[in-house]
Amino acid sequence: MFTGIVTTVGRVDSIIDLGGDARIEVDVGDCAPSRLADGASIAINGVCLTVTSRRGTVTAFDVSRETLGRTTLGRLAAGARVNVEPALSLQDSLGGHLVAGHVDAVGTVAALAADARSVRMEFSVPPGLMRYVAEKGSICVDGVSLTVNVVTAGTAAVNVVPHTLDRTIMGSYRPGTPVNLEVDLVARYLERLVGQRS
Repeated sequence: MFTGIVTTVGRVDSIIDLGGDARIEVDVGDCAPSRLADGASIAINGVCLTVTSRRGTVTAFDVSRETLGRTTLGRLAAGARVNVEPALSLQDSLGGHLVAGHVDAVGTVAALAADARSVRMEFSVPPGLMRYVAEKGSICVDGVSLTVNVVTAGTAAVNVVPHTLDRTIMGSYRPGTPVNLEVDLVARYLERLVGQRS
């Protein structure tokens, strides 16, 4: 479980094709070594991955064919910058919202516009997920917890403040950039509970 509060921006060191799936090695920079033990969960661009080994700050993850095909991880190349967040511990504050690291879909940056010191970003959301997106609700984009300001037929708009632009990969977004989307867990479970009662 994660919070959607990115702790550092890492860089892809290498991607090793292993006959359909892959091993991705990421230099996680100043991410706390105590959170990087073998078997630990780390979110890379919002995707929950398991640490398989480390050498210094370079951390390796095995990534399945399913994950490569359903997230943006299959599009990464060596040198790419990525958002990094270690799993939530009981001592951590819940600064964002509860994030599972199970990406629902890949969307795209539909539009960008300056809005005072922040940037208004609009993301395309696949039709099957729109029912989980609510104004003033939460959405996770590439592992970043964001508040939805406007919902249209196929998009969700958020405002990204300077701190987030500086501390994540969101400052490099351009129209058309693919992004990992995870909708709010509470909305998904509520739908399931209500559906079972009817």
